Amino acid sequence: MSYSLFGQVIGVRKFANGDVEIDFYNDDKITECRYSSDIGRLGNFPKELIETLASTLASDICVEIFFSDDGNPTHIELEECGEDDEDDEDDEEFEDDEDETE
Repeated sequence: MSYSLFGQVIGVRKFANGDVEIDFYNDDKITECRYSSDIGRLGNFPKELIETLASTLASDICVEIFFSDDGNPTHIELEECGEDDEDDEDDEEFEDDEDETE
């Protein structure tokens, strides 16, 4: 069954041999995504996807990673993660309304 993970990149490790490891934060846990050009190593992401994921580190970009039925990543979607800030502003407005009624 295909599925997706939605979250943010919180860590990137690039090695001299070309391997890349990424820490992806979603649902209060960290998933490690890896790429390796060495067939003998366990690499689970295509080079193009891992490079795009790495480029989102320390940004306000959220990523949704889509996986096929066999668990291999098929594609990613990127979007700006500014929604929480808007929710905070709405909460502040609600708190101001409560203060006025007391």
